[in-house]
Amino acid sequence: MHAASDGGLPKAQFLPALLSILLGVFLGTLDTAIANTALPAIAASLHCTESASVWIVNAYQLAVVATLFPFAGLGETYGPRRVFIFGLLFFTVASLGCVLAGTLGTLAFFRALQGIGSGAVMSVNIALIKSIYPSARLGRGVGLNALVVGLGFAAGPSVASLVLSWVSWTWLFGINLPLGALAVAFAWRSLPRGVQGNAPFDRAAAVFSAAAFGSLIFVFISWGQRSSGSVWLPALLAFFVCGAGLLWRQRGQANPMFPIDLLRRPLFALSVLTAYAAFAAQGLAFVSLPFYFESTLHRNPVDTGFLMTAWPVVVAAAAPVAGRLSDKHHPGLLGGIGLSALFVGALLLAQVAPGAPAWQIVVCMGICGAGFGFFQSPNLRALMTSAPAHRSSGASGMIGMVRLFGQTSGAALVALCLGIWGLPGTGVALYLAALCGFIGAVASFSRLHVR
Repeated sequence: MHAASDGGLPKAQFLPALLSILLGVFLGTLDTAIANTALPAIAASLHCTESASVWIVNAYQLAVVATLFPFAGLGETYGPRRVFIFGLLFFTVASLGCVLAGTLGTLAFFRALQGIGSGAVMSVNIALIKSIYPSARLGRGVGLNALVVGLGFAAGPSVASLVLSWVSWTWLFGINLPLGALAVAFAWRSLPRGVQGNAPFDRAAAVFSAAAFGSLIFVFISWGQRSSGSVWLPALLAFFVCGAGLLWRQRGQANPMFPIDLLRRPLFALSVLTAYAAFAAQGLAFVSLPFYFESTLHRNPVDTGFLMTAWPVVVAAAAPVAGRLSDKHHPGLLGGIGLSALFVGALLLAQVAPGAPAWQIVVCMGICGAGFGFFQSPNLRALMTSAPAHRSSGASGMIGMVRLFGQTSGAALVALCLGIWGLPGTGVALYLAALCGFIGAVASFSRLHVR
């Protein structure tokens, strides 16, 4: 890691800067994973139904998606350092609110505030990675970022289970307080200040963006919960109206908040498509596999937790390797190979017979994890290097948005499969995950012919 300091940051500044970025990323992923795991315990403690407790997750997701592009715009106007530190501070203070919350409504409110802080961090974290690594070693930086994301998701269920076995759920959010303070301290002293953009922040575009993408994620959430049309149709209409308003507002702008200028670049657009397909496959698999393992393969919850861990652990192991390789080899080739492996792994999982040995399932999960890990780092590098330097925050925001929408749409498709076929629909969802992996592989390989 120390070699990256020859890219502009002094060696003594590089390491704490990198640690602050990775800590911020780890906090967001760990918090997401432990909140999902702790939902039953929180629902019992707050005397609410499990369906109502889902808003602890939904409020966070809505806030993240609604604020990603506005914060990316702020990053290009005022610099990513300010946005990142604000996000860390806001997330940490909101975590204290979660610790003190005594009702579902209060907790959902502070979870939404956490989402705002996380949206700020996610909107610029890859832009900051790019700012501290030289271009020749950017793959290593995004590989480390992917490693930390994998570790956060892998550790979340275990951390939640361990904490809940000793103390109340409020301590799960208390973990963020010392880690958040440490990340802020590192960031304040070491992150590069960068150059502020010349374009003023477009407040009207920010409102249109927040309303449009917040409405769209609400539609996906409603589909996942199989809500009636009276719930999601108004939100879908709001998306089209506000989305049209956003595009109208951005006409002629050199640095639009929704990065339509970057999507006109073939390599960037194909990388976005690759990412969406991959994260949709991940969403389909992660939501369907617990049901699949328990209902179809007849595994108990403890075995299911063990089996589910194999995927993110292998992702965490593969990501840094793929990141280093992406500094020397075309991301289209690496991503295509990775998503081809994900395609094969998902197909094999869908065909596992009841009573199959655990090692067989772990191998299939490992193939999926290795494939996803080989896609992620090269794709991140492709997205950042295909965008001009002054549009790094916009590209970084697009990365976070595509990941969230891919995972959310995958989860909504699982709900659709369950609604149509019942529990056997989880097998159908795995075939859909394989299809998404195949589409992503085709999109990735097609980048080999694009300059």
